[in-house]
Amino acid sequence: MAVHGTAHRLEAYDRRWPALGVILPVVGIFSRRPDPEVRASGYSAADIAIAGGDPGLVWGSTLRWRAMRVPTISRARDLICTTVGSLPLRGYTIIWDPERLEYVELRIQDEPWMVRPNERTTRSHMISWTVDDLVFHGRSYWLIQSRYSTGYPASFLRIPAEEVNLQAEIWEANAPVGTYTITWRGAELDPANVVIFYSPIQSLLETGSTAIIQAERLGLAATRFATTPAAMGWLRQVEGEDLNALELAELAATWAEARDTSAVAALNRSVEWHESSIDPDRLQLIQARQHSALELSRVANIPPYLVGAETSSFTYANAQQARQDLILFGCAPYIACIEETLSGPMVSSRSRAIRFDKSAWLDAIAPTSPTGAPS
Repeated sequence: MAVHGTAHRLEAYDRRWPALGVILPVVGIFSRRPDPEVRASGYSAADIAIAGGDPGLVWGSTLRWRAMRVPTISRARDLICTTVGSLPLRGYTIIWDPERLEYVELRIQDEPWMVRPNERTTRSHMISWTVDDLVFHGRSYWLIQSRYSTGYPASFLRIPAEEVNLQAEIWEANAPVGTYTITWRGAELDPANVVIFYSPIQSLLETGSTAIIQAERLGLAATRFATTPAAMGWLRQVEGEDLNALELAELAATWAEARDTSAVAALNRSVEWHESSIDPDRLQLIQARQHSALELSRVANIPPYLVGAETSSFTYANAQQARQDLILFGCAPYIACIEETLSGPMVSSRSRAIRFDKSAWLDAIAPTSPTGAPS
């Protein structure tokens, strides 16, 4: 109910103010404001509070969609998800050598599901959207569809995190302690058939709620300026009997409509047009939006320069450093989460481990000699 109620109120808010500027008259003092209930329900703290220990259920798919409309979030998500999704999975046998006190990993034949976990889609697609769930909701779910004769999984189906209700009495961060129930679209699932990935990072929709809302508001304000057909300004009556508020609002709306349909508009001697002298950069909130992009890059745990956020703190000289920073800061936590979960007892035997093949990354970021060979 929390997801449905929040989504319904937010959609009502968006319908009431579709463009935040298209339906507003030029003279803002006479524009109609949303009533307090609608305004509060759109951006109140209650909508972004944690309910039942499950932040993913509070935000749901509607808020993820709104977050993805923010360019910085969209860019950060795509960089992280597609980078991790591009890596193939490999299986290893783990042998402990007590003489050297280290683990030796020997490559073995990969299971078919490592190449295609779900026969209806590709591995890169499934891994990318698994990371998407981890980024936005803090958890991802794979439903085991079939098993080998040994009892270990042979194929999986990813369940969108926003459609899953995970209930428990005790929580350790975003993971349940003890018994728990899993419900998907009203049907209760057997926990023994659901592999759950727990992100080591708090969900972006929870930690970044304030920054996302601010970016959305700044974007809407810039859209209002961009959709204004002429320079910002105001109309002033200089002669005749004073017009009332309704007549002034109608005059402003008529003027705006005329300027919208034609570059030429006409006024009699009773009304004057005054063009605003405010700097257009201030109207477009360029500095505020740049700072917002910087804040969102911090929320997404990705270097600011990778999402185009200006910062004077660091200077990067080459693409090699950029790739290394993306892997280290943005991708590494989710890689570890997926590897360790797939190497767990629900998926693999005790002597086996599942790892991403990072050789493609190593080849891409390894420095090269003048002859082109790795140095």
